[in-house]
Amino acid sequence: MARFLAYIAKRVFLYIIMVFVATSFTYFLANAFMSPRSNYESKTPRPPQESIERSLDQANLNDKTPIMERYQKWLTSVVTRFDWGEAPNGDAVNRDISARIMASVELMTLSTIISIVIGVGLGVYTAQRQYQTADRAWSGIASVFMVIPTVVLAILIVFFAIEINTASGTRIFYVTGLSSYTGNNVLLSFVDFLQHILLPTVVLTIITSVGYHLRQRTYLLDEMHTDYVRTARAKGLTRRQAIRKHALRASLIPTAVDVAFSIAGIFTGAVMTEKIFAIHGMGEYFINCINGNNIHGAVAVAAFSGACTLVGALLADLFAAALDPRIKMS
Repeated sequence: MARFLAYIAKRVFLYIIMVFVATSFTYFLANAFMSPRSNYESKTPRPPQESIERSLDQANLNDKTPIMERYQKWLTSVVTRFDWGEAPNGDAVNRDISARIMASVELMTLSTIISIVIGVGLGVYTAQRQYQTADRAWSGIASVFMVIPTVVLAILIVFFAIEINTASGTRIFYVTGLSSYTGNNVLLSFVDFLQHILLPTVVLTIITSVGYHLRQRTYLLDEMHTDYVRTARAKGLTRRQAIRKHALRASLIPTAVDVAFSIAGIFTGAVMTEKIFAIHGMGEYFINCINGNNIHGAVAVAAFSGACTLVGALLADLFAAALDPRIKMS
């Protein structure tokens, strides 16, 4: 246990340093390419110059102030108060991003879990039936969904949902937002949430599970043809036993790594789905930050993405160590 805790502490310490370096680099990069000043100068009528300078100074976004002075002020605010600064319009980044994170968590958690279970399960199922009818059928379906753009798939699902609502004469599915119920009944609130979350969950599950399915199939097929699996078969294990006890465990390790390093993209990359279903999550916020020259908001999203990736990497390390006893916690 002591060795395990020491391993966790060491990894967490290294990850904190990595997040700090990556976030700092993003801060300097964002300041080099974004111009909050243009947000004020492009207004009609144009505000007085003194007002522009005062607003930029207040938000710590004045490009006339030395970059290191701005960075030091911003970093001190983050470290001492966990205050990620202000947007060019004066809105607090903490307030804006907190609601967005919750929306993304509600949107992505369920679809991520389901897609991993379905994708990995199908990958294992089809790999054991290579070139059989089931394998060809599921691989063909996966190939079709892989080439369908997210926007097209989402619109098709919305169309069918609207048709079902019309045919049933009642609203079974909602196509915008994450909730509309304003009462205090917990059960009704939960049902309302399910009605809203079902369609975007279906879209994201299909898109994500296809990748997990094809990758897990490839990983397992590679392991099934290795020498140690042949040796296990020669010692008397059946094909199914050799796959379950040896090949499957090894093939899940790269899958765990894939899942770990896709966490950041899962939370910040669902832009099209968020737009179509009017869900104001992290993906939409990141795009708005770039379009609105919101330096502090973009850096906060980058830090969140880095933290998600590194948490996923830590979980992948632990999962790999649990699957493969040759990996030592040291």
